[in-house]
Amino acid sequence: MADKDDASRTGAPGAAPSLPTLEEMQQWTWVMGRAQQLMMEFLAQQMREVKPPEPQALAQAMPWMNMFPDPAKLAEQQVTLWTDGLSLWQRALGFDGGKSELAEKADRDKRFNAPQWQDNPIFDMIRQSYLLVSERLLGSVDAIEGLDPKQREKARFLTKSFVDAMAPSNFALTNPLVLERAMETKGESLLRGLEHMLRDLSKGQLTHTDPTAFEVGRNIAMTPGKVVKRTPLYELVQFSPTTESVFETPLVIFPPWINRYYILDLNPKKSFIRWAVEQGLTVFVVSWKSADETLAETVLDDYVLRGQIDAIDTIRDLLGVESVHAIGYCVAGTTLACTLALLAARGEAQKVASATFFTAQIDFSEAGDLKLFIADETLDMIEQMSAEKGYLDGRYMAATFNMLRGRDLIWNYVTSNYLLGEDYPPFDLLHWNGDTTNLPAKWHHSYLRDFYRDNKLVTGGIVVDGEPIDLGKVETPTYVQAGREDHIAPAHSVWKITHHFKGPLRFVLAGSGHIAGVVNPPEAQKYQYWTNDAKVSTLEEFVAGATETKGSWWPDWIAWIGARSDKRVAAKGARTPGKGKLKAIEDAPGSYVRGR
Repeated sequence: MADKDDASRTGAPGAAPSLPTLEEMQQWTWVMGRAQQLMMEFLAQQMREVKPPEPQALAQAMPWMNMFPDPAKLAEQQVTLWTDGLSLWQRALGFDGGKSELAEKADRDKRFNAPQWQDNPIFDMIRQSYLLVSERLLGSVDAIEGLDPKQREKARFLTKSFVDAMAPSNFALTNPLVLERAMETKGESLLRGLEHMLRDLSKGQLTHTDPTAFEVGRNIAMTPGKVVKRTPLYELVQFSPTTESVFETPLVIFPPWINRYYILDLNPKKSFIRWAVEQGLTVFVVSWKSADETLAETVLDDYVLRGQIDAIDTIRDLLGVESVHAIGYCVAGTTLACTLALLAARGEAQKVASATFFTAQIDFSEAGDLKLFIADETLDMIEQMSAEKGYLDGRYMAATFNMLRGRDLIWNYVTSNYLLGEDYPPFDLLHWNGDTTNLPAKWHHSYLRDFYRDNKLVTGGIVVDGEPIDLGKVETPTYVQAGREDHIAPAHSVWKITHHFKGPLRFVLAGSGHIAGVVNPPEAQKYQYWTNDAKVSTLEEFVAGATETKGSWWPDWIAWIGARSDKRVAAKGARTPGKGKLKAIEDAPGSYVRGR
């Protein structure tokens, strides 16, 4: 029979768990301190056994030691870790009053800011210990000598990925919220989490939102319009006018072929497409087909000639206009740059009155963390994965993009979906994020190799329809939007467009990232954007002299469009989908956007 003290620690049913006793705290402190001591003793022993420290012998005995040619730096790292760790134990035992800087940092970390992490000294110790070791691990990357910048960047990314994965919030026994929920639900939360995990394993993809909450054409991708053309590569969707008159020059939007176009038409309040229609533009969008075996041989020429230029010529002929405004979003902006250069080389640059680039890159010399996924072994793996069917399963790309923000897009959902067993929230943006598109294998491999890895669009070697692509020939008026916090197309990489095009160019730096920086309707009154009309050569100079404007950059863009071509015509005839030469095939958003 348990005595009174035992009962008070285990707690009666429904009673709040009591704090550990001083003896229990001392035991945990001793265990954690002893573990650290053993690790340091092992390291010291290894260093003693390799004497004299001849480089060749040292490399053979401990290859990882080659990263620290200066033993003093390694010793300094270990001493700092030991000192900070000792301070942490002292505070836990009450020998050092006040809240430490590390504890304050833990309070700000959304993974550990729930009261349960602070109220229980053991879990408070766990979270602070984790952050302490994490900081030292990340700091050790900067202490490694002999690494070139690309190697250091890769080491930092891999270390951060490891650190994020090992967070105590990601494991049931070291997360007080998970333990508390399991006790409250008598284990049912763990069962729900297991069901979520098994379901995701069966479909091979992490779920972020309620899969039944959204349906294309019902409550997302709702802007009225018609599919007026269908090819083996794309559908051309024309949207219905809502104003009596429209700009004479229409707009065609080229979304990324790696995603569904409705990121620009999520719902009526967020829809860039609906907003552009309301501003008096005749709007078309290219809806790319999700790749299957029929697109196995698709390459760059197809996306430029039979995709973008074909759509441009189709619209010009349908409406009887000389030119169109064109938008290229992300990777479609890369191919739009090729399209502009090809048209310029052919003497047909007038077909595009203006070009807008949403978070797009043409110079990949500093393309960010995605460059970490283009090593030869990665390209070989992608080729093997897609060799049989000729296309790459879109779930692979979804997982890659999730890895770029692993803490937010992977581990956060592992905790909520699997460990806590929470219901999925309805979130249209995350629904779109998980609505994957298959990619033509040949083209995707070429894109990663020739653009991302070898940067041939800038250095030379990209040829379309037999014509070498020269970006210096592009004089089309250009509007370039970049996201200040973009992790897919970093702002300093997008900025490089300004170094290559020769025509008039307006650069706008928007608040937020790759999606929210673009999908930011004016009525939301969110974020801000920066402009600078001075002639500057670097993004740093641009920012230093920039003017900040609160809210969306969309009004700035439509004003820029209006300045290029402000003539308006009646919104009738071919301006209404299906009323011109091209008859309606089906209602928007069409079939390709639903294809798997």
